[in-house]
Amino acid sequence: QEAEYVGAPDEYSQGHVPGAVYVDWTSDITDPGNPVPAQLAPRARFADAMGQRGIGSDTDVVVVDHTGGHFATRLWWALRYYGHKRVAVLDGGFAKWSTEKRPLTSEEPHDERLVFSPVPHPELLIDAAGVAHVSANATARIIDARDADQYRGEVIRGTRGGHIPGAINIPAKSLFDDEGTWKSVEELRLILSAGGVDGGKRVVAYCNGGVTATAVLFALELTGQRKYANYDGSWNEWGERADLPIAQGGG
Repeated sequence: QEAEYVGAPDEYSQGHVPGAVYVDWTSDITDPGNPVPAQLAPRARFADAMGQRGIGSDTDVVVVDHTGGHFATRLWWALRYYGHKRVAVLDGGFAKWSTEKRPLTSEEPHDERLVFSPVPHPELLIDAAGVAHVSANATARIIDARDADQYRGEVIRGTRGGHIPGAINIPAKSLFDDEGTWKSVEELRLILSAGGVDGGKRVVAYCNGGVTATAVLFALELTGQRKYANYDGSWNEWGERADLPIAQGGG
């Protein structure tokens, strides 16, 4: 399986929460100059994308996605990385909003451009070298947020299949109930605890492209555990580098 990242402007145009602006996570907040797909945009590019959409440093942001919940948590994490704490995620996303017959519109808002001043928080992001150190020295808990068959190496996305040595599999989909809303804090704690997350060690999460992993980070945030980082390169990078070790099976 090859990675393919596309936005969904047509879904936004067909109907969205009134007042919502569209952010294409595959292009607006990514780094086109990075050979690894879908990496977080540099600060100036990210600040411009936010400012154009009427998001300033003092703006309250509620993120809504149409699928899965993890696209919303990706922007949540990106905003938090750049120092914006006034951000929340709509539980259940667009699906729950529309199912409950809440207002929809196809009109686009025309917000005034604002100044977004990013202040990076490097502790929320980790690179391959950092993950390799964690993996070799067990200095943090590594969580693989992909489906179990990818974790085990049975389904291969890219050149190599498997997982980062020492990683525990907590599929992001296990954090949501059947209706697509977040499980209770108590349930999330049990799921994370089963994966060896006890609030002591820092947690490093990854997936294929640093997107689904942010759902794990959001679950940690909901349960009051705030020592975490996103490996943005994730398997798109790790799986393609022959110099980095992999493990298979388990889970």
